Amino acid sequence: GATVAVVMLAVHRSYLRCLEPVLEHIHAMAHITGGGLPGNLNRALPDTLDADVDTSTWSIPTVFRVLADAGQVAPLEMFRAFNMGVGMVVITAQDQVSRITARAAAAGIAAWELGRVVPGAGKVRLDGAIA
Repeated sequence: GATVAVVMLAVHRSYLRCLEPVLEHIHAMAHITGGGLPGNLNRALPDTLDADVDTSTWSIPTVFRVLADAGQVAPLEMFRAFNMGVGMVVITAQDQVSRITARAAAAGIAAWELGRVVPGAGKVRLDGAIA
């Protein structure tokens, strides 16, 4: 029921209290702000690894669908400009995923496995349904 302006100007969530207790299990983090996933997640990657992001693993918030429709903005461009509902990406070992997501749930923050880190060249690849 809020306007796009109200939603877009809302204060960013702080992830400090959620992530501080599990920092020893985190390899890297990326706060997804302006520049979207491709422009922020790549900064957390060394030149030898890529991030394969499966965009079908979460529901894109309505505000982004409204913006895309109103501006006739292509899905890939939306992912370049906005966070599309992903505020923070945490890179951790596979055996720590449940620890990190449980910690987020306990803090009232939705968390899910977004993708994988694979050998590569420091790139972010968006896979899945981005339409």
